[in-house]
Amino acid sequence: MSENMYNPLVKAVVDVRRRILVVDAEMHADEEAFLLEGGSAQSDLWGINLWPEEYGTEDFVEFDSMINLRPRDGNRSRSVDDTGTQALIRQIVAEKIHA
Repeated sequence: MSENMYNPLVKAVVDVRRRILVVDAEMHADEEAFLLEGGSAQSDLWGINLWPEEYGTEDFVEFDSMINLRPRDGNRSRSVDDTGTQALIRQIVAEKIHA
């Protein structure tokens, strides 16, 4: 997928409540819109980047997306500030993506 986008990363959005992972869009916002149209709640969606060359390492998942910037929900950065949510996202990614 990253080769299709001429980029070394793959953008993804995770719905942590429904345990859904959407990948392979040009922007996190496109994946977010797809999930919202399918019934996801905004507060459950988190944007991440996957670095295929880092598969199997801690650096495989990067928490960086404009859709994560939600100060009213307590997330004041483009990252995922809550370490528990980060762990849940990593778990969902590991369930969905296999080498």
